[in-house]
Amino acid sequence: MNWILKSFSQLTTDELYAILALRNQVFICEQQCAYQDLDGLDQNTLHLFAKEEGSQQLMAYARLLPQGIAFKEASIGRVIVAQNQRGSGIAHQLIKEAIATTCRQFNTDTIKIMAQAYLISFYQSHGFIIDSETYLEDNIPHIDMVLVQSVQSMSM
Repeated sequence: MNWILKSFSQLTTDELYAILALRNQVFICEQQCAYQDLDGLDQNTLHLFAKEEGSQQLMAYARLLPQGIAFKEASIGRVIVAQNQRGSGIAHQLIKEAIATTCRQFNTDTIKIMAQAYLISFYQSHGFIIDSETYLEDNIPHIDMVLVQSVQSMSM
């Protein structure tokens, strides 16, 4: 599987459409949550995704935010795995790639995220620790989590 990393201006119209369609499918339709996905942050972030071979169909996606956009720390958001890819291990591959790419691209060892509360153990398995009380974001329980990478683990 090849991971693709692009800035907003580098995305093709087909890639942008596929990203927005997947985000809409998962965050709005599947989670039955009416919220403003287009939040004005996409233009200032990096977009990490994998497509099925020979297809425009996205398998997984994450938005990488530099320091000062969502938090003072760099951040990873809009983490999605297409429904037909769930259970394949791609979510773990995605978050590992997102962590490594965020640290490298934004020259940081610290990443802060707003995690949906039901995914706490998933993110903890990748080294994130809880950094807030549970709160509602768009009527879905969330919790802030932080990862501080050691220099040794960043070089792996």
